[in-house]
Amino acid sequence: MPGPSTELVQQLYRTPPDRFVAARDAAVADARRAGDPSTARQLARLRRPTVAAWLVNLLAIRRPELVADLVELADELRTAQRELRGPRLRELSAQRRAVVGALVAEVRKLAAAEPDAPPAGRLPLAEVEATLNAAFSDAEVAEQVRAGRLLRAASYAGFGEVPRPQLRLVTGDDEEPEEEERPSRRPGAQRARPEPATRTDRAAPGTDRAASRKDRAAGRAEQAERAAQRAARAERARQRRALERELALAQADQKRVEAELTEATGQERDGVAVLDGIEAELAELERRRAVAEQDLSRAKLARRAAERAVTVARRRAGEVEGAIEALAAEEGDADGGAGAAD
Repeated sequence: MPGPSTELVQQLYRTPPDRFVAARDAAVADARRAGDPSTARQLARLRRPTVAAWLVNLLAIRRPELVADLVELADELRTAQRELRGPRLRELSAQRRAVVGALVAEVRKLAAAEPDAPPAGRLPLAEVEATLNAAFSDAEVAEQVRAGRLLRAASYAGFGEVPRPQLRLVTGDDEEPEEEERPSRRPGAQRARPEPATRTDRAAPGTDRAASRKDRAAGRAEQAERAAQRAARAERARQRRALERELALAQADQKRVEAELTEATGQERDGVAVLDGIEAELAELERRRAVAEQDLSRAKLARRAAERAVTVARRRAGEVEGAIEALAAEEGDADGGAGAAD
């Protein structure tokens, strides 16, 4: 059987952790009802991610192009670390800080759009940031982030690629210690001299001159070889000093950015606290506004009822006054008629 589809797995890892198990079990039941036990077993093996890992997975699923940029930059940064290219390393480190900051902000936005996500004040953004920074140092973490299948947050407190590369210049041959010299260069050492020529050898001056030329040529070759070795050692020493300077700069840069990270984390924590306080105040103001609107609505209804009552009372008072006046007029007419009769 083909197994679970990528869309189904992404849908599960897009689900908030508190609902992950229920969603996974429902998918397992669906696969069993469909007669696909292999898919059901594979789905059952999926594990619930932590909240921080879920946020990183959400970023990888919702904004894969941003995570792809992170992975590409991480590859470049690890290459620069292996090759010990100081200026490029500092440039990429600055880009890393900017990218991680932008991705953390994007995670906050994505979480705000999720109905079941934790409140902004309880989002483990520090763990998200640590995981994204670890992706720059560990290719395996970077791949897990890109796939959107992370189960828990990752962190890396060191500097450079894991394992950290050794700062040693690799050459074709092992470097000889500078304290050791070839036997011919040790104090008191003398070059072996040829045995004195025999009477028969002296009888052949051409052969003697040829041997002398070979000795001089061998001596010059040995001197040239020693000079080349000294130059090679000097070059290796120069390169070692350059690497040590680069290492010192890189370590200083590491301390600086770690201090910036600590400061930024503290500022973020303070900002979250302020935002939580403002949100609480806004919620209280909204509640008071709703109560005031209800009171105002009731007051308007009471005013309208009172206005209607006043209108009715005035009309009734007018009617009663008219009746009294009519009665008084009738009484006056009756009194006048009685007087005339008398």
